[in-house]
Amino acid sequence: SSDHDSLKKITTRFAFLLAAAAVVPLLAYGAVSIVSLRSGTRQTVVQGNLNVARRAAEQIQLYVVSSFRILKAVAADLEHTQLERWQQERILKNFALEFPEFRELTVLDEAGRPVVSSRIGTSNVVVPGPESVNIEDVLMSSFSVDDDLLPSATVGVRLGNAQTGSGWLVGRINLEELWRMVDRIRIGEHGFALLVGARGQLLAHGDPGAKDRVVKGENLLTHPLVQQLLADRALPAPSNVANAEYETPHGPVLGVAAHIPALDWTVVVEQLQSEAYSTAMRLQQQLGIAIGIALLVMVAVGYNCGRGFIEPILSLMRGTRTPSEGRLDERVAVATTDELGQLAHAFNNMADRLVELQEDVKKKERQAVFGRVAVGLVHDLSHPIQNIGNSCKLIVKMFDDQEYRESFRRTVERELAEVKRMMDDLRNIAKPVPLEKFPLDVNRALTELAESMLTTAERAGLTLETDLVFGPLYVEGDLFALNRVYRNLITNAFQATPPGGRVLIR
Repeated sequence: SSDHDSLKKITTRFAFLLAAAAVVPLLAYGAVSIVSLRSGTRQTVVQGNLNVARRAAEQIQLYVVSSFRILKAVAADLEHTQLERWQQERILKNFALEFPEFRELTVLDEAGRPVVSSRIGTSNVVVPGPESVNIEDVLMSSFSVDDDLLPSATVGVRLGNAQTGSGWLVGRINLEELWRMVDRIRIGEHGFALLVGARGQLLAHGDPGAKDRVVKGENLLTHPLVQQLLADRALPAPSNVANAEYETPHGPVLGVAAHIPALDWTVVVEQLQSEAYSTAMRLQQQLGIAIGIALLVMVAVGYNCGRGFIEPILSLMRGTRTPSEGRLDERVAVATTDELGQLAHAFNNMADRLVELQEDVKKKERQAVFGRVAVGLVHDLSHPIQNIGNSCKLIVKMFDDQEYRESFRRTVERELAEVKRMMDDLRNIAKPVPLEKFPLDVNRALTELAESMLTTAERAGLTLETDLVFGPLYVEGDLFALNRVYRNLITNAFQATPPGGRVLIR
């Protein structure tokens, strides 16, 4: 079951590896194609929408400027002829009837009082104020919505000149046709146009559901395209067009804008990105489906082909696990004669050689163990035996010294206990006895050890001293094991110190 699962996992990996090798280039190509397609689609859509915005800007400019020229023509007729008031009134009414762009034409004196008008009744038009825009010597006020909820503005042209003071010809221009022009601009099913005034005022909106924004006098100075065009005007070579992608209450849109220099207005055309990029999105979906199908096909083909290819590899894997489990007598059986078969044959030869090397290593290990035991035994036994020997030599000379006989007794007992412990360790070398930890006083242990090694220090011409902490210092440890460590360290100090030197145990 484990081998079957391994075969399944490896086959699956091989299948996905094969699929990745085939599909990854396709994915890379698809990604590049999608990016290029989206970029090209955006450029095409932007250029097409800009053309629409430019044509709309030209038509709007022609419509408004033509109205101004009509007003100037009326002013010329009134200015250079000596007409009676009834004749002037007739001219104004004729022009107002012939050109429906003007809802009213009125002549005002220098004081702003109506002199003659095409309107029946009292006229309430005034000369455009200082906030008005001067277009070809015609002043135009800001837009407002009249009683019919249509945009209108007051335009005026001076009669005579500023020195002679002949008055003003003022008209109320009706921009209903301007609304119709903006309403006719459609891009796809959900693309509309907007007309923005010089000070950001929304003059017209092609979306029927957004007419109330015009009535409310919404200001669009914060619109991304309006801000972009305002920033471009500060450049040495300002651009009259702009484009951007931004969010609206209806969703993300692609917007383009064309500036009308003569009026300082802006035509904005907005289209939902889902509609503008619909072609690119469809192609992207089709490409994704094609890549998905190719991936599934390659996985299936790779899985079927991988089983026949990976089965010998799995057999070789089973064979390689046997040495780690200690079964060196098993061999790999692969019937193929290709590279895998050669690898299996090489593995079997390696297993045969490994058996030979293992027997040789076992022999050498036994010899090394015996050598290390002998060296360690000689090293560890030399100190206590030497101490016992030195003490025996001195006892002959100092037998009458009661204090030395007591020291001799302690030394011999301690060193014989140490030798006994070493013999026990040697007897249990195959199964070492664990350390026996008991509370022991380090100061006392070091004092007794220094006392036992004092003779060795004197023979080497050295002075052995101790500098211990005040009071007992208890630790958990094995006395014999620690004494063995202490003795080795002190012996190393004796060997490294020249005669006449001092060894300090602190």
